[in-house]
Amino acid sequence: MTASRAARRRRAETEAGPLATVRLDVGADDQLVWKIACVECTAKGDRAWSAYRPGGDNGYLAAMDRWTFHLHEQHRGTEAPCLAYLGAAQQRLHERRQRQDAPPS
Repeated sequence: MTASRAARRRRAETEAGPLATVRLDVGADDQLVWKIACVECTAKGDRAWSAYRPGGDNGYLAAMDRWTFHLHEQHRGTEAPCLAYLGAAQQRLHERRQRQDAPPS
């Protein structure tokens, strides 16, 4: 049985830590859309920095990886459960970059 949207959002909020706000919406294609925003940082103008990723569990993982990198780079010393997965997130990024750089077969 899959977890409800509210349960998934609460889990993401817990993992992301106190500097994050988490939204979980349903996109036009009926896929989940994850948005993790920073309560301290701004991106363009007065908009909060955020990671926005569609696509169920893969979207969650991608958004949480991006959020983890943001915390690690911009908020050193901040405690958040997701930082325990920093090494795995870096490995996924490395593998994705290797696939992008590989010549077509």
